[in-house]
Amino acid sequence: MFTGIVEELGEVTAVEHLGDAARFRLRGPVVTQGAQHGDSIAVNGVCLTVVDHDTDSFTADVMAETLTRSSLGALAPGSRVNLERPTAVGGRLGGHLVQGHVDGVGTLTARDPSEHWELVTVSLPAHLARYVVEKGSITVDGVSLTVVEAGEAHFTISLIPTTLALTTLGHKQPGDPVNLEVDVIAKYVERMLGHRAAPAPTASGEEAR
Repeated sequence: MFTGIVEELGEVTAVEHLGDAARFRLRGPVVTQGAQHGDSIAVNGVCLTVVDHDTDSFTADVMAETLTRSSLGALAPGSRVNLERPTAVGGRLGGHLVQGHVDGVGTLTARDPSEHWELVTVSLPAHLARYVVEKGSITVDGVSLTVVEAGEAHFTISLIPTTLALTTLGHKQPGDPVNLEVDVIAKYVERMLGHRAAPAPTASGEEAR
């Protein structure tokens, strides 16, 4: 489990294409401190498993499903990435509960800079719109953010100077893809309410009337 508080702005140093998968090498001296084989590290909001590592970098295998459902397939050597290690039990929950499981890919469509912050607009896949609410939480490329405005096909977020300087969101341009993970609590609530609305089966397997 992650919190969406990016620890480090890392860099892709190599990509090995393996047909139905890819192996990435990523530089991140902060997140590799104490890393072990099999540990999890979030890369642009995608939970990946450490295959091997040295003092300042690690490798991770990415299967076709992840390459297809996230923006990781667009990464190349030199790409900057947001890195975060899982939160420790008993640690501070600085952002919100983030699984590292991308729900969809949006597109940054506009940047409206102010003197010290920016309002950014991101397109929203139709199937995710119901989970995004004004002042709710959303993860964009692994960054925990508060929704300013929630539309049917877009949402907006405000980025403070720290976020602009220390994450990929300070460098993204209109047209660039971003990984989106909606609040998992909303999905659980929807699922539970759906079961409550469905008629309960009787002992014989027939629907209750």
